[in-house]
Amino acid sequence: MNSKLVRVGTIYIPVKAADEAAKWYEEKLGADISYIDHSKAILNFADQSFFLVQSLPNESANFLDSNGEERFSVTFEVDGLEALHQLHNDFRRKNVQVGLIEDRGHTGRNFIFQDLDGNKFDVWSELSPKYKARLISESIGGEK
Repeated sequence: MNSKLVRVGTIYIPVKAADEAAKWYEEKLGADISYIDHSKAILNFADQSFFLVQSLPNESANFLDSNGEERFSVTFEVDGLEALHQLHNDFRRKNVQVGLIEDRGHTGRNFIFQDLDGNKFDVWSELSPKYKARLISESIGGEK
């Protein structure tokens, strides 16, 4: 039996109000809401499950790095630079708080956006090779 970790099943995100946050994620990011109650919401988007959990005031998924800079804990991937620019423009049209598209000295480009509660997320213009290969394989298999 192979006991290595295979994938991330769920990411938990602290929010002030689960119902308001869920509607924001649905409207701005295209999330599907699969469950919601007074203290939590379960969303599906980006091939991932996200739990929005009502938290104490001033909680966030952000953290400070060793230089005191506030950082994000999740990076989303898109398929190429054109897709990154399109998403950046789409977020701006939807009044999502976004940063500039950056060259961080590695392959591709990135930008940061924030949700309703100030949780920061990163977007990178490069799909991981293993994931891209899986998408291509599924696409070819689906055409049979």
